[in-house]
Amino acid sequence: MGDARRDRGLIALIIGFAIVATAVVGVLLMFRANQRAQRQVVHTLTVQETLSRTLSHLQDAETGTRGYYITRDLEYLQPYLDGRRGLDGDLRLLARQLLDNPDQMARVAALGSCVQERLRTLEIGVADARQNQFERSRQLVRSGTGKRQMDRCRALVREMKGEEQRLLAVRDADLRRWSNRLTAWLVFSAIAVFALAWYATRDARRRARAALAAGDALLAANRQLTEEIENRAAAEAQVRQMQKMESIGQLTGGIAHDFNNMLAIIIGSLDMAKRRFENDRAKALACIDNAMEGAERAAQLTARLLAFSRQQPLAPRALDANKLVGGMSELLRRTIGENIRIETVLAGGLWPAFIDGAQLENAVLNLCVNGRDAMPDGGRLTIETANTHLDDAYAATHDEVTPGQYVMVSVTDTGTGMPPHVIERAFDPFYTTKGVGKGTGLGLSQVFGFVKQSGGHVKIYSEPDVGTTVKLYVPRHFGEAEATGAAAVPADLPRAREDEIVLVVEDEENVRHMSVDALRELGYVVVQASDANQALTVLEIQPRIDLLFTDIVMPDMNGRILSDLARGKRPDLKVLYTTGYTRNAIVHNGMLDHDVAFLAKPFTLQQLALKVREVLDA
Repeated sequence: MGDARRDRGLIALIIGFAIVATAVVGVLLMFRANQRAQRQVVHTLTVQETLSRTLSHLQDAETGTRGYYITRDLEYLQPYLDGRRGLDGDLRLLARQLLDNPDQMARVAALGSCVQERLRTLEIGVADARQNQFERSRQLVRSGTGKRQMDRCRALVREMKGEEQRLLAVRDADLRRWSNRLTAWLVFSAIAVFALAWYATRDARRRARAALAAGDALLAANRQLTEEIENRAAAEAQVRQMQKMESIGQLTGGIAHDFNNMLAIIIGSLDMAKRRFENDRAKALACIDNAMEGAERAAQLTARLLAFSRQQPLAPRALDANKLVGGMSELLRRTIGENIRIETVLAGGLWPAFIDGAQLENAVLNLCVNGRDAMPDGGRLTIETANTHLDDAYAATHDEVTPGQYVMVSVTDTGTGMPPHVIERAFDPFYTTKGVGKGTGLGLSQVFGFVKQSGGHVKIYSEPDVGTTVKLYVPRHFGEAEATGAAAVPADLPRAREDEIVLVVEDEENVRHMSVDALRELGYVVVQASDANQALTVLEIQPRIDLLFTDIVMPDMNGRILSDLARGKRPDLKVLYTTGYTRNAIVHNGMLDHDVAFLAKPFTLQQLALKVREVLDA
């Protein structure tokens, strides 16, 4: 019933709009016809006016000629001359005005001939009068030639006016008829519009009532749907929280497992070293070496976790990925083993990459080790480089990908491959398909975090029993690559020169004492401060400081602000930063500031010696 009513209403509206549209079109057509009829009436009146002016000019010419005959005064010739000039224009205007009427055009031609004949007769009289010879003029007057010519011209003008008067009557009747039609059509249109408005108002009221009823029903349904959505959102939030807690549990469980193992090594080895130090120094040193190895593994685990969370300090530069891969050949052969054949496919004309070279080398090494583990019976490992472009379509279907040009470094193995459900979790920390004790589950997560932090992209292509390809897309550098070369590690630790003085600023007392002892071991004169304010006081008192070695994360004032204040007083002061974790002080968008020297905690005596010497010699 409701549908039928809506259909009838729609049909009525369509009919009503059609009536209105027809009325509007009819009004426009009738208005144009009315305008055309008005123009024709005006045209008739204009033609009659031109005919009257033509006859007047002809009579003026005749009157001027007669006056000249009588007075011989040239002033009387002026109406004659003006009448002749006016007649030329009148006849041309009549020809244009009556161009669409053949009968009237024939009369215009006859009138023109008659006027010319009369003017020639008048010219004869004027010429004779100027020469005082009137015989020929008298003969023309006696013969009645001029009168006949003038009567004929008047008759033609009356005939043409009569025709125009007839046309005027016809056109006036046509104008009244169109005006009446236009009025009737306007009345009809007004009635149609009123009827349509009445129906539309009535239908609108009916629809409004229906809409209010539907709105109430919709409101009730909406309340019910909102309650269902809230319940579902609460359930989804609970599930997400459970998944989040499960992920956090997996992450913390993995961290606790690995750190407890390493701490067991460190604490147990140091305890044994302490017990054996007096009686068996060789075994004590072995225990210390074992503790050092466990501590280094703990530091590596921390670095991998920072890499996964995209918060490790990176020092990117323009480098040639071909040279980096080529320089890893010997390292890969020692790491991978002899039963794996390593091939490199290096692209010609490779663009420079903008990336942290050491971290990229670690990433490639990680992928190669994973590839080796996937080929227990041997196989082929292929490292490839190429220029590539990730377009808008690719970026739209992959998270955190910016369209543009990239340098691609890929590692392909011919191993066991991965099924889709493993690929989905391959980058999760501590997720591994290797046996117990054969992998930490942090390799791929470290690679993923490092590449993403560098503004790149990682993609895995794998098929079970065929092999796996991991492609690293690193940002292209627009310019030349910097010259690369492996830094030679000196046989002996670099030491202090000429009583160089280092100011150590560290709020953790045990860490500060360790740093001070290490620097003194290297021959430096060391001044220490437990916070930034104390360090500024030392800078005021101490006349010479060669290097400020400061922690970044400290209470009240961080190391970056301290170095800025210190350099404001001593512009030539060298600064070396250290921290276990930093953010927004010397690292921005995951990248070390370009003017920053940095040594990550924990560090060995050798790393400290090399970095301090590098900064002082810069």
